[in-house]
Amino acid sequence: MKIKSLFWVAALAAAGYAGYRYFTPPEAVYVYRTQSVTRGSITSSVNATGKVNAVEMVDVGTQVSGTIKEIYVDFNSPVKKGQLLALLDPAVLQSKVEETKAGLAVVRASASRAQAEVANAQRNHTRNKELWERKLIARVEMENTETQLYVARAALAESSSRVLQAQESLRQAETNLEYTKIISPIDGIVISRQVDVGQTVAASLQTPTLFAIAKDLTQMQVEANIDEADIGRIKEGQRAVCRFDSWPGDSFEAVVAQKRLNPETISNVVTYVVILKVANDEDKLMPGMTANVSIETERRDDVLKIPAAALRFVPPADAIAKIGQAQAPNESGGRTGGLLPIPQRRGRPGDSGGERDDARTVWLIEDGQLVGSVAVYDTGINDRTWVELRGDALSQINEGQELAVAFTKEAAGAASAGARR
Repeated sequence: MKIKSLFWVAALAAAGYAGYRYFTPPEAVYVYRTQSVTRGSITSSVNATGKVNAVEMVDVGTQVSGTIKEIYVDFNSPVKKGQLLALLDPAVLQSKVEETKAGLAVVRASASRAQAEVANAQRNHTRNKELWERKLIARVEMENTETQLYVARAALAESSSRVLQAQESLRQAETNLEYTKIISPIDGIVISRQVDVGQTVAASLQTPTLFAIAKDLTQMQVEANIDEADIGRIKEGQRAVCRFDSWPGDSFEAVVAQKRLNPETISNVVTYVVILKVANDEDKLMPGMTANVSIETERRDDVLKIPAAALRFVPPADAIAKIGQAQAPNESGGRTGGLLPIPQRRGRPGDSGGERDDARTVWLIEDGQLVGSVAVYDTGINDRTWVELRGDALSQINEGQELAVAFTKEAAGAASAGARR
């Protein structure tokens, strides 16, 4: 009877344990993805996009209206300074020159006649003056010849002015005739041709552009739009790297040449144009290409750097609680398990005597297990992947230490983001 009772007690205990195991979910097992703390260089940069253009681009237009008679260059044509690019029909302006020449001849003839009248009036006045001094004529006759001399001189001055006016009109007409020859102002290459033979161009309101000439395509510039939040970090002389979709495997070295003060608003965002000089010795770059620009604003060498993802990582709550239990005081007053305490959210005292709450936390992994954490108060520059470590944390985190950046819950079989949003 006693043996039978013991049997039933054992059976009930086994059933209770089985029920406990059945209704109690299995303890979660987490697999952590880690990255190691390393030592090396960190480069902080500003990324932007821009357009490629020639350093010096000249738009060639016309100062006179007319019809395009001849075109001597085309797209991609190399040209020299003073080379004839195109010719406007000169017929109308040539007629204007001939008309002005005829007008000049007329006023010159009038000036010659006025000069002869001055000479004649001078002789009459001299003769009458002698006669009046000898009391042979009346004074009024002498004064009349004096008046005629003054009038003749005024007429000569007027004719001379008309000659000068006609000469200037001829010079202008001849200049306009020369403007029918479209001349290259620089050595370069034709990037754009916007006219064809027979097309009429009008220069009454503004100078129409006929050709665009780039001076030197071996030296290009990128006009990048930098957000106002980043423009303060940009300085002339900074190194940059440009990449282009046309050459995905190539990187082009560039230098910040100018930071323009004129603001531009793009999609309600204030931006500033930054000019970068980039070499194009292999003629790979073409005007108008889109450049992906990375401007190096700061660089630190031989620093301890931690993954940026580690600063955003948050472990599961039950894993944190497990570490907290392992670090609870034992009977002897010590703590069991764990390398570092769970971080306190109060922060550390600031310079003003208050509490700082700007600490971020990184979580340490050893043998695949979460073993503790370190509060990080001070960081330096970052490149969005790595962050420079500074301050008190340098004495608690060593090179090669594994830091958690994400986790997977094996029991559920699903991956968890494990990072702050």
